[in-house]
Amino acid sequence: MKKVFWLGLIGLLVFEVLNVYFIMPMPGSQEMNSLDAAYFLNKWRWVFRILFGIMFVAGLFKSTWKKRKWLLVIPIAIVAAVVFMANFKMAADHMFYQPNKLLLATAAENKVDSQRLVIGIVNNGEAKAYPIRFLGYHHQVQDTVGGKPVIVTYCTVCRTGRVFEPVVNGKQEQFRLVGMDHFNAMFEDETTKSWWRQVNGEAIAGKLKGQHLPEVFSTQTSLAKWLQLNPGSLVMQADSTFIESYDTTGNFEKGKSKSNLTRTDSLSWKDKSWVIGVKAGKERKAYDWNQLKKERIIQDKIENTSVLLVLGTDDKSFFAFERPDENAQFSLKNDTILFHNRSLRIDGKGIDTSFSLKPLPAYQEFWHSWRTFNPGTQK
Repeated sequence: MKKVFWLGLIGLLVFEVLNVYFIMPMPGSQEMNSLDAAYFLNKWRWVFRILFGIMFVAGLFKSTWKKRKWLLVIPIAIVAAVVFMANFKMAADHMFYQPNKLLLATAAENKVDSQRLVIGIVNNGEAKAYPIRFLGYHHQVQDTVGGKPVIVTYCTVCRTGRVFEPVVNGKQEQFRLVGMDHFNAMFEDETTKSWWRQVNGEAIAGKLKGQHLPEVFSTQTSLAKWLQLNPGSLVMQADSTFIESYDTTGNFEKGKSKSNLTRTDSLSWKDKSWVIGVKAGKERKAYDWNQLKKERIIQDKIENTSVLLVLGTDDKSFFAFERPDENAQFSLKNDTILFHNRSLRIDGKGIDTSFSLKPLPAYQEFWHSWRTFNPGTQK
């Protein structure tokens, strides 16, 4: 029975370690294709725990421990500590929490620094902005914009935000942060327990594997630029419960984070270099952030789509558009786009004309993330 005791104890220890290791950023874990194993362990976690627990208890009480029985306290304490750490300290949803209450303020009431970055959404005439300072901690915020339910997500390890409709099989769904795979945050839906990838809204494990959440168009800008373009916008405010958890320095947004997971490579096309990933239909292309900062306007073509990419004078706010055709040439003066004697705002909306540009989805992202989740991307 002593063997049963040790098998139960070691089995429980190994299980709890692996259950966390595969879905958290630990040495080597995020380079492995271990998602299926991670989901299997998570799905059957209570079966493993009960099995090893029974072995552990049976071996403990039915074995004859003749000498130094008190020494058993040490391995038992180690397992208890590992179980506690794995489930209450290192579990993603115990490290990062959603806001207790979503607080929104008008521009006049706003207390967020106007130079901070936001993910902005406009729908049915309503505009809302969600500061990355808060999203970076919460990872997800659920809200309604213009009558449409949305889940606003951000992954600091990928350095990118996405907005989706939290609708699964026609029903509004709730999600929790479950961990990460290949350095990208994963969410688990409450109903089917499927795992969804933050960077593209795809279900990558579980009953709904292969399905996608509908994406909602969003823009990343400075708050100042967002409010200039959308003066009636509401702005997410800090939840006082998590004040100490939010980034107060702004180092992450400025690319000055010292963390190995969220740091920035200043050179181009390194793993942690910033790129702007643009979607044009089914095609994808990444643009070097350093090039965009230098030129401020890039006119290009992605397969059959003529593309315009511009950067605001704040060096933070970027926008991508579809050009009318490959011969259409644009210029940029301060934050005004010029085209055939027409003037457009930096977000592509006409100033002195009804002519406006069709926006394209564009995201700031670490190069390692964009190329991983857009394997056919051009650059």
